[in-house]
Amino acid sequence: MKKLLPFLLTILLCACSGYKTTPVTLPDGFTVSARVADTPEKIEKGLMFVTKLPEGDGMIFLMDQEEPQAFWMKNTLIDLDIIFIGADHTVNQAHEYVPHSYTYTPDAEVAVVYGEGKYVLELPAGSISRHGIEPGTQILFAAEEK
Repeated sequence: MKKLLPFLLTILLCACSGYKTTPVTLPDGFTVSARVADTPEKIEKGLMFVTKLPEGDGMIFLMDQEEPQAFWMKNTLIDLDIIFIGADHTVNQAHEYVPHSYTYTPDAEVAVVYGEGKYVLELPAGSISRHGIEPGTQILFAAEEK
């Protein structure tokens, strides 16, 4: 029974996360498994309170339309790269090493990043340089329309 408990707990945690994943191919051909944030609640929560984001993982936000977006990084415990992607899957803006914050970080000191896009991709900090992401490059993924 003791060996079964961790297994069952892992299954339960995965089932409760409620996130689909989708493969996202970066300009150099590297593929990321991205959690899909496709509801207002998932978009608002994003990667808040996540303590590790391994290389090869990320989150893609499916917005209602291509327009200016702002991401406030309150309670985001890890540094991230944030990429704003147009409806045609072309990178519009790429922000590298967006700093983390904590629950006790004063609101005025929490990072905010701006860009225009229909999609926003969050990756581990340093991914932009490692994978040749820059404005004008293509990010390939299949996204269900909202």
